[in-house]
Amino acid sequence: MIERLKEHETLRRLIARHPVVGIIGARQVGKTTLARSFVRTTHEPYSFFDLENSEDLARLSDPLFTLKKLKGLIVIDEVQRLPGIFSALRVLVDRPRPSARFLVLGSASPKLLRQSSETLAGRIFYHEVTGFGVDEVGIGNHERLWVRGGFPRSYLDRTADGSLEWRQEFITTFLERDLPQLGIAFPAITMRRFWNMLAHCHGQIWNSSEFGRAFGVADTTVRRYLDALVAAMVIRTLQPWHENITKRQVKSPKIYLSDSGLLHALLNMTTLHDLEGHPKIGASWEGFVINQIIRHLRIRAEECYFWATHAGSELDLLVIRGNRRLGFEIKRSSSPQPTPSIRHAMADLKLNRLNIIHAGDETFEMTKGVRAVAFCRLLEDLGPIR
Repeated sequence: MIERLKEHETLRRLIARHPVVGIIGARQVGKTTLARSFVRTTHEPYSFFDLENSEDLARLSDPLFTLKKLKGLIVIDEVQRLPGIFSALRVLVDRPRPSARFLVLGSASPKLLRQSSETLAGRIFYHEVTGFGVDEVGIGNHERLWVRGGFPRSYLDRTADGSLEWRQEFITTFLERDLPQLGIAFPAITMRRFWNMLAHCHGQIWNSSEFGRAFGVADTTVRRYLDALVAAMVIRTLQPWHENITKRQVKSPKIYLSDSGLLHALLNMTTLHDLEGHPKIGASWEGFVINQIIRHLRIRAEECYFWATHAGSELDLLVIRGNRRLGFEIKRSSSPQPTPSIRHAMADLKLNRLNIIHAGDETFEMTKGVRAVAFCRLLEDLGPIR
């Protein structure tokens, strides 16, 4: 068991400021375990409803009648199974002196829940929970985390084969049961084929025409497939940044699987040895490191971009917060070098700093504004954005 102390502190802060807090994240990422461990640390009464439990679902058949009598912190798990509950929550939190606060857990993005939760506009704050990060498992365990991914049961399994089997079963269950429960009615066999294709294109530019031709369907159809997996939070799209320069820039998003362990399961890789001999090792490492940077620096989705030109210049991750512009380039190398692409990114994007995250042991300045940061020192050497 790994205590998620930073997540506890984040929830404590959010619940003190917002009448309704929504924890969102992919299935099996640890939302329920986090919520149960969190409520045990509170010094107030609490109630817990799991909407995958038929008894709890029946108790909330009339949510306003049941919830208005309760006090303290009320936790509602798998809230997407009862969309009508959002209007009841609005009534309860708008009372003159509300006696309860709400923590709702959902396995879908706010975009997918928006139709149901729009009545809570201005009252709910969404917080995304991902799998384990290096800040929780320790930087010395980063290779295990990279290979197995951050899903708790995958990471903690006693054997590599057991971890892979869990992820493969997760993929099957997710496609056959979880997606339909989210109202996404595409055939499981079609979505498995599509997800496998995305795994082979992990870290690449999205090309809807190419995917459409491969499936024999229209571009708009494969775009709906992609949107479904993004909404279910198993795919991350990194949007392109456009700068007012003379160079032609890429305008399509990059595609990443949200969890490196799922990527490796879809590519049928069990161990680090398997990964080191695979052509997707560089893209896998890139996606893993980008996830850890976003997590460590608490970067919001709307602050994250990538940048690329048709002439070949590119930047793996561009973070824009206020008037600050930070660039990140990911290298699976122990001896990174400043390249023409890096110099173009510094000049064209007017970056405050560019960090090259590499696989070596030392952090050092390379040129003005460009620093090589060892991944093994990421937590110490990559300070907050100021």
